Amino acid sequence: MSILTIKDIDLFNKKVMIRLDFNVPIRDGIILSNKRIKSSLPTIKYALNKGAIIILTSHLGRPIEGIYNKKYTLLPIVNYLEKKLNISINFISNYLNKKISFSKYKSKIFMLENVRFNIGENKNSKSLSKKYANMCDIFVMDAFATAHRKHSSTYGIINFVPISCIGLLFNAEIKALANIVSNPIRPLVSIVGGAKISTKFNVLNYLGSISDNLIVGGGISNTFIAINNNVGKSLYEPSYINKAKKLLSKYNIFYPVDSRIGKKFSKNAKAYLRNINSISDNDEIMDFGDKTINLMYNILIKAKTILWNGPVGVFEFPNFREGTKCISEVIKKNQPFTVVGGGDTIAAIEYFNIVDKVSYISTGGGSFLKFLEGQELPVISALKNKLDLF
Repeated sequence: MSILTIKDIDLFNKKVMIRLDFNVPIRDGIILSNKRIKSSLPTIKYALNKGAIIILTSHLGRPIEGIYNKKYTLLPIVNYLEKKLNISINFISNYLNKKISFSKYKSKIFMLENVRFNIGENKNSKSLSKKYANMCDIFVMDAFATAHRKHSSTYGIINFVPISCIGLLFNAEIKALANIVSNPIRPLVSIVGGAKISTKFNVLNYLGSISDNLIVGGGISNTFIAINNNVGKSLYEPSYINKAKKLLSKYNIFYPVDSRIGKKFSKNAKAYLRNINSISDNDEIMDFGDKTINLMYNILIKAKTILWNGPVGVFEFPNFREGTKCISEVIKKNQPFTVVGGGDTIAAIEYFNIVDKVSYISTGGGSFLKFLEGQELPVISALKNKLDLF
């Protein structure tokens, strides 16, 4: 892939702006999950070791542009990074309408306040992109999770800064995903869960074309079940039934032969086993049944590569986690090359304590899915164009 990486560039004494993804859950100033921050540390440390003047940027949440909201300040992340890096960080709130003299500060690392406070960020404002670019000599994109969006701090800046490249985390993300879609060790089994087939139809179409088996779960599998069966109160999309049929005719897609159903959507709901041709109007499908799990196990145990996005049942409820548990147990036992992406899936591997058994955990959400649709991410396209000019 023709993109410069941070290791291709001399950083010494250069002003290096690194766009990171610090969009993490924070409550009352306490960071509830530090995974994304920890994933960014190698790039920051590399730039520090190379003598760069570092300017960190990120978004957090969805504040209203132009209005400061303490709930979305990056200050807790500054405090966290200072402890992890053992260095003082200069936190700058007002940085758009004045020239910052970075040389007057003792510490060579800076954090700019939440970019989504800035008017025009989400609309890729050209003037805002230029303001970001004017602060630095080099732009490093290391926020893979935002690479599918055309925002000023992720995409627009690339057009105006002299040199743009990707960081260590971004590089690791695209390498892991590129390997799994272009040259996987087979059999490759893809697992796609989620509520709606409409939101992941392109992903299903692409993964179906490259996978030896494609396992569908959650509300997505209900639409497949509904082709020939009643699904009761279960979430499904009638308008996608014909599209689901076409996918079945083209690819090797596995969906349930039986299900665990509940009478109400509750963590205390009792589970009942039903064959898919025996689901009544008051039943709600919430997990795979035992026959389905046994069949799925036989597929997964032979897999050399697993790509997993989305639990296959409501694993948060005690009686409806058997399908997702089965996937976790196979990964733990067989240890295939496994790439996991999506917040719910990461929550599942943490719950079933198999994080250390997963080969690669993607920090991307929308970018992860776009990549799996076979589409080139906008930021990657912009970086390639920049390299041609460079």
